[in-house]
Amino acid sequence: MSNKLKNVIFLKKNKRMSNTSKVIIIYIIGLIFGALVLGIWDAETSIFKALLGLGWTALLLIGLFFAEKNENK
Repeated sequence: MSNKLKNVIFLKKNKRMSNTSKVIIIYIIGLIFGALVLGIWDAETSIFKALLGLGWTALLLIGLFFAEKNENK
């Protein structure tokens, strides 16, 4: 195999997105969904909406913890 072909194969294998990046992208999509559909940041907020935002952030932290834990193995 030529060196050029080996480099192309190596680059294609290493273009995977890390689990941490995936978790953060899902979190951002959820924030946008919460802002536009659920109205989390409306002028009239409630305890439920605040707890929903805190719960979503807690899921982010849990996801980041497990993503980093699995990447280090």
